[in-house]
Amino acid sequence: MQKFTVAGACAVVALLLSDPANAAQSRAFDILHYATTVDVDIAAGTLHGETLVRFSAVTAGARELQLDSGALTIDSVQQDGEPVPFVQRDAVLHINLPTAVRAGEVQVRYHGKPRFGLEFAPAREEVYTIFSTAQWMPSVNAPDERATLALALRLPPRLKATAAGDALPSRQLDDGRIEHRWQLRKPAPAFVYGFAAGPYVHARQGNLHYYSMDRSEVELRQLFAATGDMLGFFAERAGLAYEGDYRQALVAETIGQEMAGMAVMSEAYGKEVLDDPTQTGLIAHEAAHQWWGVRVTCAGWEHFWLNEGFANFMTAAWLQQSQGEAAYQAMVQGWETRVQELRTNGADRPLVYPQWIKPSADDRAVVYKKGAYVLHRLRRELGEEVFWRGLREYTQANDGRSVVTADFQQAMEHAAGRSLQAFFDAWVYGVGGELG
Repeated sequence: MQKFTVAGACAVVALLLSDPANAAQSRAFDILHYATTVDVDIAAGTLHGETLVRFSAVTAGARELQLDSGALTIDSVQQDGEPVPFVQRDAVLHINLPTAVRAGEVQVRYHGKPRFGLEFAPAREEVYTIFSTAQWMPSVNAPDERATLALALRLPPRLKATAAGDALPSRQLDDGRIEHRWQLRKPAPAFVYGFAAGPYVHARQGNLHYYSMDRSEVELRQLFAATGDMLGFFAERAGLAYEGDYRQALVAETIGQEMAGMAVMSEAYGKEVLDDPTQTGLIAHEAAHQWWGVRVTCAGWEHFWLNEGFANFMTAAWLQQSQGEAAYQAMVQGWETRVQELRTNGADRPLVYPQWIKPSADDRAVVYKKGAYVLHRLRRELGEEVFWRGLREYTQANDGRSVVTADFQQAMEHAAGRSLQAFFDAWVYGVGGELG
């Protein structure tokens, strides 16, 4: 039986994404592009970096550019080679532009010793990102802010690296290190930027890349054997082909994270899959996020179920396809049991939150497990043909966009040819749906 769970993932993701600075809000500037160079010292657990931020004004006359900066120390900010005044307050970098501009760019230099967000494993000579991009590059964390990215990572020559975006030719620096480079050409939210680096074994199958320190090429191909079929299945259900390479890295310790064109999972999870090939749920969950989470993203964490509930549900749909009806029903039963627990404890909530700040374990269960269960109920309500057509229409119409729950409701109502307000009132905006 499939044992895939996301309890640990829920806890970490919710913690890192629950800061009020990450809530949906209006902004004076739209970020268009980041060009970031990161120089890491794995043994010391430190980084130095510089980021060029290209932006355009949303509000006429605006002069303050705000970037989330985590616990980074900002060394300087420049515009056109001239110093620009700035202040850091509550993990936000406030840049005071000398004049109001319709478009421009600033160069930010910084350093830090992150406590989270950038994970160092010195014994393995490994470094990798987890969720909080602002801990390793100043950026806007909000999921409705999309930008392209040029990323350069400077490493010792014995290390391999993978990152969000298309790999570009690397170059050797004067000190013998290698500068690895990537280009993310389609705008994406900053929380799906990231990288992993270490003395990896690298296995490749077509456009699929696998990285690990503990596994051989043969083992990597074995444990990720279903990846191509997963991407094909999700592409068909989404009505959108997968584009480019897809990279998966096993790292020292993580509960798993999606990035643009990439996912990281733990070495321990890799061993679990090798021991029991049915345990592919996490691989599927992160792959599903390439459509529901990266290409179509919730506009604010209040609508987080559009990312995580969808990835959970699509994992179950994949298991139904690959392992049979019993595997799907086992996940459905798990969701229903958890929803019943929420109701018994008086902790059930609508899927759309008024705000997503300091969520509890029950709140996280609502987003991940109840969210998936509601999609199962909607599938049963509409039938196979209408449900999957509506899901395709929703995904296709919102490719490259950040969405709210009403966008999903509108697409499903269009596919059904009728109002679904009663269903959404009971199951999405309320807690009145009957279980069973």
